[in-house]
Amino acid sequence: MAKAKELAALIGTSEEVRQFQKAEKMIQNHERVQTLISAIKKKQKEIVAFESFQNKAMVEKIEREIEELQDELDNIPLVTEFQQSQTDINYLLQLVISVIRDTVSEKVNVEQGGEPAATSGYGE
Repeated sequence: MAKAKELAALIGTSEEVRQFQKAEKMIQNHERVQTLISAIKKKQKEIVAFESFQNKAMVEKIEREIEELQDELDNIPLVTEFQQSQTDINYLLQLVISVIRDTVSEKVNVEQGGEPAATSGYGE
């Protein structure tokens, strides 16, 4: 577990994490981005309210408004950079998990003598 924590600390200081933290801070301080995020959240709450009244027309109207807000948000370069940094971190974590899984699988198969034992049940 100590080695796992050490690995987590190393990942936490990686370039990918630094880029993510930088982009996250910029997102938090970007007035237009925060305004758009707030507007989207507000409209999502409105949808829930109109769904409870079974007002399909208003739900569809608000969904279109959300799509427009989301498109505007997605076209802000800073948001694209933030999303890319999230993707990079996810890729890094998946890569680390794959390497650990594959390495452990190789060691377990070698120690068992190659083929895994059958586990079909009792009394064989």
